[in-house]
Amino acid sequence: MRQLALGLAPSPVPSFGNFFPGRNSEAVFALQSLASGQSGERFVYLWGERGCGRSHLLQAAVSAASSQGSIARYVAAGEPLPAEDAGVRLLAVDDVEKLGAPAQLEFFRLYNALRESQGAVLAAGDVAPARLHLRADLLTRLGWGLVFQVHALSESDKRAALKRHAAARAFDLRDEIVDYLLRHLKRDLPSLMSVLDALDRHSLETKRPITLPLLRELLQSEVDGEAIPPSGN
Repeated sequence: MRQLALGLAPSPVPSFGNFFPGRNSEAVFALQSLASGQSGERFVYLWGERGCGRSHLLQAAVSAASSQGSIARYVAAGEPLPAEDAGVRLLAVDDVEKLGAPAQLEFFRLYNALRESQGAVLAAGDVAPARLHLRADLLTRLGWGLVFQVHALSESDKRAALKRHAAARAFDLRDEIVDYLLRHLKRDLPSLMSVLDALDRHSLETKRPITLPLLRELLQSEVDGEAIPPSGN
């Protein structure tokens, strides 16, 4: 059987539309308002455990602002910050806890420049601002605006999100398939949704209904090809 390269399937571009908010509706609304220019708040800090969705939200805000014609930039850990004269109006800096001393100073200067020019700054880290080990003046800036803890989805949230994703692709997702996915695979939502997308494609290609045996067949082909290892549970 032809191997389906699940591990190589591109992830959907992060957007507010494909983010399941769970307990994070207030943070989502704040970022949507800021990105659309409808908010008086221009500084937001998000924090939470890895996989909670904070990076998705930063990228969604950058995408939304860009679609409004603003120059917006998302900076992942290890990437260089934009120059002060790059014309950026919305800067989103992820994993701030990983910034080295030179990058912290550069970020501090960019923050001040954007504040003076009525730009916006988003940032995210793994802990609340008071617990970050960064230079004091940068910590003060990060605490100036809105601060939200991004809560990871509960199992019931994930079930609802997977059901909604399946419905958007026009197929019914049985509870036994959701149980199997949550029991045997990586439990972060983007990974689970990529499996659903591949399962849908495999169903269409083989002209077979989406069932648990079809899912097992798909996953076994990936295990054999070392593309998607099971979690070991």
